[in-house]
Amino acid sequence: MTQHINRFMALDIFRGATMALMVIVNTPGTWAYVYSPLRHAQWHGCTLTDLVFPFFLFIIGVAMTFSFDKYDICKYGPLFNKIIFRTITIFIIGLLLNAFPFIRQDWDWSSFRILGVLQRIALAYFFASFIVLRFDVKGIVNTSFILLVGYWILLMGYGWYSGQDPYVLKTNLILVIDQFLLGKSHLYGGTGIQFDPEGLLSTVPSVVTVLIGFLVGTMIKTTKDHEDNAQRMAVLGSLLIIIGWLWGFIFPINKQLWTSSYVLYTGGIAIILLAGLIWLVDIKKINWWTKPFVILGSNAIFLYVLSSIWVKILLKISFELEGKMISGYSYFYKTIFQPLAGNINGSLLFAFFHVVIFLIILTWMYRKKIYIKI
Repeated sequence: MTQHINRFMALDIFRGATMALMVIVNTPGTWAYVYSPLRHAQWHGCTLTDLVFPFFLFIIGVAMTFSFDKYDICKYGPLFNKIIFRTITIFIIGLLLNAFPFIRQDWDWSSFRILGVLQRIALAYFFASFIVLRFDVKGIVNTSFILLVGYWILLMGYGWYSGQDPYVLKTNLILVIDQFLLGKSHLYGGTGIQFDPEGLLSTVPSVVTVLIGFLVGTMIKTTKDHEDNAQRMAVLGSLLIIIGWLWGFIFPINKQLWTSSYVLYTGGIAIILLAGLIWLVDIKKINWWTKPFVILGSNAIFLYVLSSIWVKILLKISFELEGKMISGYSYFYKTIFQPLAGNINGSLLFAFFHVVIFLIILTWMYRKKIYIKI
C-alpha cells in the first residue's frame, strides 16, 4: 500500500498530546495529592511524567528532518544562521523564565539558576543540528553510539575513581561538574541538594534523544510505503525499549541523570507511539478526535512559556483563607476544585482545567493564524 503524507499530521498530534501531558503533570492543584503516574520517579525508574521531556526532544528531532529541507546545507548559509539564532533565543527565554518576575524583593543574582528545560532544549538542538549536518545516517548512528557508551563510561569511571556509587544523587559526576563550572548556588535545589536535572554533562545523552527523532524522521521522509514504515518503526521502537530495559540493569533508567538506558527506553516508546499515530491518523484517516491536540501543538514553545509564567504569577499573589494568607494557586484549588471533587481528583481537575484554558487561548491564536515560531 503506497501513500504519501503531504502534511505530517501524526507529528502535530504527538506534539500536542505531549504538551497537554506537560500541563497536566506541571499544574496539579497540590503536590500533596497527585496520582503516581503523574509524578516523576523519585530517582531510578520511569513514570508517565518522565516521558514528557524526552518526547519533546524526540519531536524536535523528527521535525528537523523536514525543516532542514527548506535550507541549503551550507556551513555559513541561512541554515547555519537559523540554528545559531534559534539556540540563542531559546536559551535566553529559558534564562528569562528563571528570572521571572524580574523585579522582586527577594531577588538575588548569587542564587540565580542558569540551566533549565529550555536551556537544555537549546543545547541539545544545537549539537544535534551540527551532527546532522556533518554526518550521513550511518555517521549519526555511530556518533549516537559513541555518545551513549562514552557517557556511561564517564559516569562509571568516576565511580571507580571516587570509590562511590556513580548513579546516586550525591555522588554522581554530573553534580561534580556542574558545581565546579557553575557553582552550587546556580543549580536547581528542588532535590534537597544543589543538583540540576538539566545539568551540563547530562545534556550529552539528551542530544542522542534528538538524533533518534531525526533518524526516525529520515525514515519517514524517504519512504513511500508508510504502512510498512509504521510497522518497521514499531519493531525499531520495541528493540530500543528492550535494549534500554536490559541496559538499565547495569546503568539504571534515570531521567535526572538522563542515562543512556533512559534515552533508548524513552526513545523506543516515542517511536512506537508515533508509529501508532501514523497508522491511525495519516493512513487510516481516523482523525475526528485530533483537532485539540493539533492546536495545542501549534504553539508549543509559547504554551510552555505561558504555562510557566501563569503558575509563577499564581504562586506570587496572595489571598486570605480561614485567617491565613495563601498563594492564589492554592486558593483556587482549595475554594473551587477541592470542594468540587475532593483532594486528589480535585487536584487532577485543577490540572485539566488549565489544559482547557490554554486550549481556548491557543484556539483563538490558531484561528487567527498566529504562530509564534523560533
